[in-house]
Amino acid sequence: MDQQRQVLVIKHGALGDVVQGFDAYASLRAGLADAHIAVLTSPAFAGFMRMMPWFDEVLIDPRSSFLDVPATWRVRSVLRRGWDAIIDLQCSGRTASYQKYFVRPAVRWFGTAKGASDPYPDFTAVNNHRRMLTAAKMAGGRIIKPAAVDLDWLADGGGAAPMAGAVVLIPGCSLAKPQKRWPADRYAELALALQASGQAVVIVGTQADRPVADALMAAAPQCHDLVGKTDLTGLARLLHSADLVVGNDTGPLFLAARLGARTIMVMGPDTDPAMSAPTGSCCSWVKADPIASITAGKVMQTAAKLAGD
Repeated sequence: MDQQRQVLVIKHGALGDVVQGFDAYASLRAGLADAHIAVLTSPAFAGFMRMMPWFDEVLIDPRSSFLDVPATWRVRSVLRRGWDAIIDLQCSGRTASYQKYFVRPAVRWFGTAKGASDPYPDFTAVNNHRRMLTAAKMAGGRIIKPAAVDLDWLADGGGAAPMAGAVVLIPGCSLAKPQKRWPADRYAELALALQASGQAVVIVGTQADRPVADALMAAAPQCHDLVGKTDLTGLARLLHSADLVVGNDTGPLFLAARLGARTIMVMGPDTDPAMSAPTGSCCSWVKADPIASITAGKVMQTAAKLAGD
């Protein structure tokens, strides 16, 4: 009997990038149907990865300092476990070090690391979604249409969606990159205009987004505040059922787009749409420098175009 092929995928995060990889993971599963496919991810995304139907095993990389000898040794042991191929979808300085110092020479490494046996092509100005799909194809994945990728495991589980049919606003973003945030008063302007047309408006985010959410609620108090009140599956059901989702360059926005919601990303000069625009069946983006110069009216015009009005 032939030994089952052992394949390791490395994808640490963040949420938006993990979501952009859905089609790549599905491609690998379809093309390597008989292989054991494991994914090495960070602790924050381990539970999410376990929900996915494409991986046989989820391994955790704490991404500790290399001076943390026990943790470093554990990661080294994982990378030397007997993989036939390692597919680096993170392509960071850390994973390049893994390839250089931890991986046996006989193992095929798909990635951008200097010593990769299967180096990726130049991905300059290539959307992250397309970049990961190309990597999957190189490693034996089968190209499939995104519409054929089953996301019922995420969108339909756990009962009815809260606030189905509402407009969802995502006013927060990474605390390390506040320049990517459309101002709260602009979100409030948009919320008030939507409410005037009879739309229910919901605000979502994590507790780290509490200050900007409070500022929005102060200006548009009729919004429904779900900040910090949804887990990932509940958020996915809400986004999937939304009439419209508007947000910054942040993970939940990518999730909304990939779930097929009518979705608009608001971008400033720090986001390159060629590489970081959301992908989905009904999504778009609005960009300006500075980001604060984007008006609620411009966002509503873009939403109307997506709706075919």
